Amino acid sequence: MNRQLDVTYTPMMNYGDAWELQKEIVAGIDEGKRSEQLMLLQHPPTYTIGSQRHPEHLLLSREELEKRGIGLFEIDRGGDITYHGPGQLVGYPLLMLDAGKGLDLHAYLRNVEQVIIDYLASHGIESGRKPEYTGVWVGDRKICAIGVKFNKCRHQRAFVTSHGFAFNIKAGIAEDGFAGIIPCGIQEYGVTSLEDITGNTFEVEEVARELLPFFTRIFPYAPVWR
Repeated sequence: MNRQLDVTYTPMMNYGDAWELQKEIVAGIDEGKRSEQLMLLQHPPTYTIGSQRHPEHLLLSREELEKRGIGLFEIDRGGDITYHGPGQLVGYPLLMLDAGKGLDLHAYLRNVEQVIIDYLASHGIESGRKPEYTGVWVGDRKICAIGVKFNKCRHQRAFVTSHGFAFNIKAGIAEDGFAGIIPCGIQEYGVTSLEDITGNTFEVEEVARELLPFFTRIFPYAPVWR
């Protein structure tokens, strides 16, 4: 039997609230009090800086951030700086990974990438990886950034994942948010979105629901929408 996966979609959630909720759920999974979960949501305009901290990759001053209404968080995931905002599907898989079964943390990242690659293929879009970078690319433009944390469980040889992926859906997101940073510290390549590539219109919640079967094909859980 596949383990249960609680799935939620939230149209908009403040980044700080989502981060605190992830911590709460991770602790509950570790203690056996909560099911594993996939949080799907959108954030208001926010920059997050991961463990590879390079302040020079933020191109706006604190005053400019406040004027534009963009939040800024230094967080505990891997990676450099990225943008979250309306029109982007953010996914936080909160999953328990058993270290006793030959746990490969790099394989987990590749599996998350594969979910997005398979979804894009269903829309006739050829995408892939760049060996030196985490994420999903269409040509030389990144369409999905990935940054995760592996939380060591206290009571067993296992980890619970947190943070996750940011999949650009709506047109213009590259100009709206990513222009204020050097995304992930990568200067030589750009950013794109599902609508920019296809010329079609997509609703973020629609993509969230379409994406779930591709997720459970790679990660064999029994999903339950909450």
